[in-house]
Amino acid sequence: MRNIFFYADKDFNYNFTSFLKCREKESTKIAESVKKIIEEVKINKDEAVIKYTKNFDRIDLSDVGFFLQTHEIKESVGKVTFEDRQAIDLAISRIMDFHEKQMPANLNWEDELGVQLGWIWRPMDSIGVYVPGGKASYPSSAIMNIAPAKIAGVKNIVLASPSPDGIYNPLMIYASYAMDISKILRVGGAQAIAAMAFGTETIKGVNKITGPGNEYVAEAKRQVFGKVGIDSVAGPSEVLLICDKSMPEKIAAIDLLAQAEHDENAQSILITNDKEYALRVEGEIESYLKNIDRKEVARRSWKNFGAIVIVPDFKKSIEVSNLIAPEHLQLCFKNSEKYLDSIKNAGSVFIGYWSPEALGDYITGSNHVLPTNGTAKFSSSLSVFDFMKRVSVTKVSKKGFTKLGPEVIRLANSEGLQAHALSVSERLKNL
Repeated sequence: MRNIFFYADKDFNYNFTSFLKCREKESTKIAESVKKIIEEVKINKDEAVIKYTKNFDRIDLSDVGFFLQTHEIKESVGKVTFEDRQAIDLAISRIMDFHEKQMPANLNWEDELGVQLGWIWRPMDSIGVYVPGGKASYPSSAIMNIAPAKIAGVKNIVLASPSPDGIYNPLMIYASYAMDISKILRVGGAQAIAAMAFGTETIKGVNKITGPGNEYVAEAKRQVFGKVGIDSVAGPSEVLLICDKSMPEKIAAIDLLAQAEHDENAQSILITNDKEYALRVEGEIESYLKNIDRKEVARRSWKNFGAIVIVPDFKKSIEVSNLIAPEHLQLCFKNSEKYLDSIKNAGSVFIGYWSPEALGDYITGSNHVLPTNGTAKFSSSLSVFDFMKRVSVTKVSKKGFTKLGPEVIRLANSEGLQAHALSVSERLKNL
């Protein structure tokens, strides 16, 4: 890996920005394939879902059913060890508690004209949670998407997760079961997104779809947006580690690889003020890459998209961080906490040696569904707000109407909207 950048170089901004764009890619072929699947599901409904699930996952929904049966869920739960249950239960407890603190309050007030204004919060009726399937499905993904929806008050939650060759992860099933999710759809891919968005004879349509997936799932979410809400069109995971030499090289290296092992398109970036230290971290990364289980994935990620940035001081490192707008930002340098107010763009910030991003992935309580690919410049982590709607409420007094009405008539007429003006003027006649 030789993607090393120096902030002091005159072409730094251009070169580094160009490097960040190298992960961006559009596939017309994927978009066309997904569009075809969505259109077929809209027209043929269950039949299309059965067809694509048989083609992609090699199971026949006509035989086994669209949803996991109660006995299958219980059998799966029975396979989970006591220790794993304890870990999942602790994670659920902490994540639910975190999101309970996000719950917004209704608000109303009356102004000097006697106009009552405010808003009320209401949960969505139904959501679909997508979790990647097979042996690689993650219980943490289920928890992070279900928890804020449950806290928000969503009553109808369906979880969709493919089970290729009939294989599914008991830990994911247990996590869903522990959160009272009984509707577990054994369908994945673009066909699952289309079915949840438009509904079929067996699958009821939902108001919003959240959760991670491969590029076909991401593209399907993009295409159904507007018919339903979505959390985001998420890209591969990323971490930015800003540290000084007080951070042991081995720890810095493995924190970077903790993201690289996710996906060969994941991105891990180190920013530091010491070139020699950076090169030692790079050496530790090469050592780890000889032994970790997902070394080939991590190696491709680090080689193609990993980077080291050398800055003259840590004020400049925050400038670079705001340019990147990373999904995960770890600050591990002296007095790093005082820089928090300068951080404008980041999905989630982890401060200090004892706060590795890996803890946030599972158990601290904050949500790990975060904006990627620079979208932290305009979006935030998944929260209860993603599953609620704010409804404005207005009640105008006679006094307020008398004062405001003539101005509304003037504004409506200026826009050529006669009926708007009459809606007010006719009332004024009765004063």
